[in-house]
Amino acid sequence: MKHKLEPCELTTICLLTRNDEILLQKRNKGEWDGWVFPGGHVEHGESFVHACKREVLEETGLRLRTVKLVGVKQFPHGDSRYIVFLFRSDDFEGSLISSEEGENRWFKRDELPEGLVMDFDLMLEAMDNDHLGEFQYRIEDGLYVPILFYDDKEQPVQLKAEHKAGS
Repeated sequence: MKHKLEPCELTTICLLTRNDEILLQKRNKGEWDGWVFPGGHVEHGESFVHACKREVLEETGLRLRTVKLVGVKQFPHGDSRYIVFLFRSDDFEGSLISSEEGENRWFKRDELPEGLVMDFDLMLEAMDNDHLGEFQYRIEDGLYVPILFYDDKEQPVQLKAEHKAGS
């Protein structure tokens, strides 16, 4: 039996840590604006690790020496699926710069700025929690419903829908 392939868009983001600080980027491109982790699209034929390293370098000036894949986020996007590979690193070199993607700044974890992107808390938990490997959104009644998949739980955990689909 032949399976129908589902089109998808592939991206990466990376949680960079320095002592008790995390690096955030203030995006203002009109789509998914707010403070978020640096990252971007995977180019055709590119590995996910290389895409993460390339995007972080382009957007921040920091060269990742090592990086670890720690989770996956996915959601419906029109007639396709949008997949974000979540990485983490505390092993990098270089001087921090801002770019056309946005302003980059270090923040203490307990002093995060106003204006975080809509699912920042879920992404941070997924990148920090060794048992939360994936979260996805389903659309129900025009709202995104987050579903969390933990490797130490038999069933996924469904959270309350809080954001309109497409926002």
